[in-house]
Amino acid sequence: MNETILRAEGLTKRFDLGGGKTLTAVDHVSFSVRAGQTLGIVGESGSGKSTLARILTRLETPTEGRILYRGEDITHLSGEALRQHRRVVQMVFQDPSTALDPKMRVADILCEPLLNFGLIAHRDVPAKARELLRMVDLPEDFVRRYPRDMSGGQRQRVAIARALALRPEIIICDEATSALDVSVQARIIALLRRLQEEQHIAYLFICHDLALANSFCDEILVMHRGREVETIRDLTEARSAYAKKLVASVFTVEEGKNKVLPPELFQ
Repeated sequence: MNETILRAEGLTKRFDLGGGKTLTAVDHVSFSVRAGQTLGIVGESGSGKSTLARILTRLETPTEGRILYRGEDITHLSGEALRQHRRVVQMVFQDPSTALDPKMRVADILCEPLLNFGLIAHRDVPAKARELLRMVDLPEDFVRRYPRDMSGGQRQRVAIARALALRPEIIICDEATSALDVSVQARIIALLRRLQEEQHIAYLFICHDLALANSFCDEILVMHRGREVETIRDLTEARSAYAKKLVASVFTVEEGKNKVLPPELFQ
């Protein structure tokens, strides 16, 4: 079995709403991420999926709980230690239009993380950018383009390439395919599969599309109102009342080894 590289223990995040009121966005959630595998996180809007992603990337600090990376408690890292840790956990967001600087050329977008960590010299940017573009099946001459000169699917490939630049062990995909049409989504998923096989990357795949999660993920964490409902390998084998409710009236079909559910359920 693949080793556990990231473990969340009892993660909780409360937001102060003022007037003595608080919002618990994530409520004592625990799970593990294994090397080279994909953990899906599904749930309705407001279930805490994206807040959980922000905690794991340390864009938010948990109110309670711990984050362990290879056994080391990284929950309260700060300064240079936190900056260095961000090399191993990268994120791909839902909308590449807002995640990519519209004033930067693709070469500079891709290589900015490498320059920030002193891993390449400025003279090496064009060659490294072309290498990263090849990795995500984009033409090398895209190095001179701006984000506005590309389609949504092409921009998302650039975002994935930028996430790969630092050779992370974990990539968090926060609704990374939900803004794409079905045919483009399928090609991005195929790309993610190939990259995982080649580089042994672990994915934390956050989405609302049950069919996609069921076919793409090795395990699925079901969340509801900030809480962990259950973690299962196949949504059609749900044990909890909530997860069963999600799939109870949905016709399932066998497709290879994966049972898939109509994506319209959560749309």
